[in-house]
Amino acid sequence: MSTGKPSQNGFIESFNGKLRDECLNENVFLSLTHARSLLEEFIVDYNEVRPHSSLGAMTPGEYKRSLERLSPPRGTQAKNVSLPTQSTTNNLNQSSNSH
Repeated sequence: MSTGKPSQNGFIESFNGKLRDECLNENVFLSLTHARSLLEEFIVDYNEVRPHSSLGAMTPGEYKRSLERLSPPRGTQAKNVSLPTQSTTNNLNQSSNSH
């Protein structure tokens, strides 16, 4: 698996920098449990408390919820869209097999 170039993953590089500067470099971890607790606090703050200018001053959580309100949940069909019937599917299969 190739990791790619930092310039290809700008948002990840930005997150990694903030994580390093604001959490990892600012704390002394006393145990694995302590490290996990501080990392969880950082992630909650990053996703639910702090607004991001790139998201129109919304938090990532708010942005995600706004997108979910605009689009149907994954795995569901949009309203007013009909699925192909079995006869339509058979006709499509027959026409593709005849070529």
